[in-house]
Formats: sequence, C-alpha cells, structure tokens
Amino acid sequence: MKVVIQRAARASVTVDGAITAQFDRQGLLVLVGVTHDDGPDQVATIARKIADLRLLDGETSATDAGAPVIVVSQFTLYADTRKGRRPTWNQAAPGPVAEPLVDAVVADLRGRGLEVGTGVFGADMKVELVNDGPITIIVEA
Repeated sequence: MKVVIQRAARASVTVDGAITAQFDRQGLLVLVGVTHDDGPDQVATIARKIADLRLLDGETSATDAGAPVIVVSQFTLYADTRKGRRPTWNQAAPGPVAEPLVDAVVADLRGRGLEVGTGVFGADMKVELVNDGPITIIVEA
C-alpha cells in the first residue's frame, strides 16, 4: 500500500458536480494506492501513519488536532513508467481487491475518532486542495 499525504489548508472532492467531501481548515488529503499483496497489516500501518504523523501546525498529528481527513483511492500511484510513453497499471490491485482495503483505511481512521470524508471509488473525481507548507509525504507499507 502506498499513500501520498498532503497537508492542506482546505480541500474538496467533487463527483458529477456534487461535493462528496470537503474541509475548510487545516487537515490532510490522502491519496491511497493498493497493490496485489496488501492486506490488514498494511491497512493498520497506513491508518496509524495518517493519524499519528506530526504534520500539522505545532508539530501535531491529525489525531492530536482533531483535523479532518479526506481519503481518495488512487490506483495511479502504482503506475509503471519505465518503458515507453504509456504507463502500465499492472502493480495496482483490481477494484474488488482494492476497494475493501481503502474502505478499511477509512474505517480505521474513523475508529480513531477522526472526521473522514471520501471520494467515490472508481469515479472520475475532481480533487482540489490548497497544499499548506507545502507538505507532501509518501508512505509505503
């Protein structure tokens, strides 16, 4: 599992013209990619990192600050661009494998008391954010 965590001053996700998630205060926008051999161990590690990394003002975590989080599935994190001009997605897990694991990350974060919004799995999403810092961290588990 691979995630890109971005500290944002504000962020939103829109699908078919409707906002599915947004926040207007400091929080985290998290892009989540799943590969074939990911499972519960990776979910637990990634959720802990998202919740506990001290990325917010005053070196606080999302848990400490009660900061909002938006989670967006992002299979393109597993793009292979080594050959040619067209990326391949062979390392990305298919939807039936990936979607429950992304949902499990969201459930784990909510279980920690965090306010979590999401995109729509597999949808064409418009993701907007004002990167704060800018702070962008890549975490792999």
